[in-house]
Amino acid sequence: MGWGLLSWWSKPALKVQDPENSRRSKVGSWSGYDVSADGAMRLSAWWSGVRLYGETIGALPCAVYEKLPDGSKKPRNDHWLYGITHNSPNADQTAAEYWERVVIDLAAHGNSYSLKDKRSDGSIISLTPLSAAPGDMDRKRDAQGVLRYSFTHRGKRYIGLTEDDVFHIRGFGDDGNGGGLSVVSFARQSLGFSEAIGRSAGSYFRHGMKDSVFFTAPPAARLTQPQRDEFRKTFIDPYLGGEALNAGLLEAGFDVKSVSLPPKDAEMLLTWRFSIEELCRWLRIPPVLIGHAAQGQTMWGSGIEQIMLGWYVLGLRPYLVRIEQAIKKRLLPPAERGKIFAEFLFEGLFRADSAGRAALLSSLGQNGYLTRNEGRAMDNRPPMPGGDVLTVQSNMIPLDQLGMEQASPTQQLRSAMMNLLFGGDLDAIVDAKMKAMMGRDVGPPLIEGDT
Repeated sequence: MGWGLLSWWSKPALKVQDPENSRRSKVGSWSGYDVSADGAMRLSAWWSGVRLYGETIGALPCAVYEKLPDGSKKPRNDHWLYGITHNSPNADQTAAEYWERVVIDLAAHGNSYSLKDKRSDGSIISLTPLSAAPGDMDRKRDAQGVLRYSFTHRGKRYIGLTEDDVFHIRGFGDDGNGGGLSVVSFARQSLGFSEAIGRSAGSYFRHGMKDSVFFTAPPAARLTQPQRDEFRKTFIDPYLGGEALNAGLLEAGFDVKSVSLPPKDAEMLLTWRFSIEELCRWLRIPPVLIGHAAQGQTMWGSGIEQIMLGWYVLGLRPYLVRIEQAIKKRLLPPAERGKIFAEFLFEGLFRADSAGRAALLSSLGQNGYLTRNEGRAMDNRPPMPGGDVLTVQSNMIPLDQLGMEQASPTQQLRSAMMNLLFGGDLDAIVDAKMKAMMGRDVGPPLIEGDT
């Protein structure tokens, strides 16, 4: 008994990096359908979710900045990294197409690979995407712990390349061998379930929404083979056809018994809805963003804005951070990693309606956060003369001073002291005293600098 317990204890525990290691067995999914990455993309919910991530990130500009000593940053459009990440990563793809491919590989396989083409000084000319499908990329560590990549690309075999030659972006988790976890592998049960629902629904409609039935014969009846063939040709084959409704007359006491579960009892629509929400859970996407309203959820209104904000924080932002940090670590030389960095410009995702945007820009301009020209640049408008000065809104100005030229600092201090001490203006007080003493009007007091 003791040895049996020790034997059980010595068995390796279930590992998160091995989704096939299940106590049930290794025969595949519970539904009987093993869905690959390509098969997952044939499911509309999975396609929509991956496409949402890919097209959203692909549409975001990837800018390059230099960190200045004072903590600020300035654009570095002249840096070679800008041409790779923002303009054209390679001869075949635009930046949007390249980042879409990166996100698809991350969402499906948990890893993205690109082959680096370098200049003599070590700067990168292009990034060519490589297949991340299982079996296409062999990734292992050598005796020194260096991660090496072996693969075939365009008919050429590459063996033992390092991160100096391969741009590797890792997804969530760690598979124990320097890579991210494959979402498709771990989601195979949910994907197989969705595949089974789709096939069942397709089969049901293909056969004209007819239930499975058995024809029952009278107790004393026993058909010969020719009679069975004739019965099948007359009654069964027309029933199985889904092109048109068929009707027949059963003779000699034959009857029909339904042996299948009606779609209403099987709750096919509810099951289908659940499968969509299940796939959205794997992709961490609110169902409403792929056109599926969950129970009690609307497709319109201000709540959608909050849902999108939550998806950005919990779903989209982690992808952006992974890519930005991978660019800094695996594309830039060590000497530049402390001052050069890439950053996706996501402000456009939260661009409000015209009234909301006007209120935002007005508030930023009136409180000294943006200059007028910086605000105009956000709307792609040309700069205007005098628009590079930070301004703030002035409050509590006397009515008689509206439209007048701003007083000098000496006059402002003088007026403030008189208001504090006497509750009035010094000029008015002096003028009143002079009138009382001289019995006549006097001119305005001399202002500093007058002769």
